[in-house]
Amino acid sequence: MGVFREDALQGKVAFVTGGGSGICRGIAEAFMRHGADTAIVGRKMERLEQTARELSEATGRRCLPVSADVREPEAVEAALDTTLAELGGIDVVVNGAAGNFLSPAAALSYKGFRTVLEIDTLGTYNVSKAAFAKVLGRKGGAIINISATLHYTGMALQVHAGSAKAANDAMTRHLAVEWGAANIRVNAIAPGPIGDTEGMRRLAPGGFAEKLAKSVPLRRLGTIQDIADAAVFLASDAASFVTGAILVVDGGSWLTAGGLSPMG
Repeated sequence: MGVFREDALQGKVAFVTGGGSGICRGIAEAFMRHGADTAIVGRKMERLEQTARELSEATGRRCLPVSADVREPEAVEAALDTTLAELGGIDVVVNGAAGNFLSPAAALSYKGFRTVLEIDTLGTYNVSKAAFAKVLGRKGGAIINISATLHYTGMALQVHAGSAKAANDAMTRHLAVEWGAANIRVNAIAPGPIGDTEGMRRLAPGGFAEKLAKSVPLRRLGTIQDIADAAVFLASDAASFVTGAILVVDGGSWLTAGGLSPMG
């Protein structure tokens, strides 16, 4: 259930990209368990529909599956229109759509680098700009960008993802400054190594996850619930004076993991 009151997000509507699986599915579920109706957005409608059924059955709240590619502004605008029509508003936007894979920089194709930035960075801008124009600019709200800690120290095989997330951190701060007068709070969550995700299983080969866990000052990998709890805080009135923040949720791992690499 988490650590917050059950009604912490009562009456709010959330729009969560990447909500069909992984961390953002966990965030959507946490929002719903605390009173919010939620739209989950992604490219694979079959997965979204299954996730929406499961989340609604588990929480008793409405979960709306909406298909869109965040790289396409027109698709983003249509997804927002659908959510507004079906759920009656949007109070919280979570930019969680992302792409990643392991690749040495020298072997990374131009297209591969561009694709990750298009999904992570352009997608975050497309959703934020469209949400501002359609609803948040008039009534305020909260935007939560899902970042990472890769770019704090640098990590082998992750130049594309680290570059995209570094840009998103900058975007978070710029938008917080520009949109604060409209009562829009813009923050980011930077997860560290999260053990119960497909990404960790794919991106931490050959026992690297175990090696990484030993380097974390809190001596464990994070969980999806750790990130979901942080998102509930930033979406709630408890964070009403928090904007432009990059909330690192990593057990202190970025302080100690700079020398580690999935290359061994």
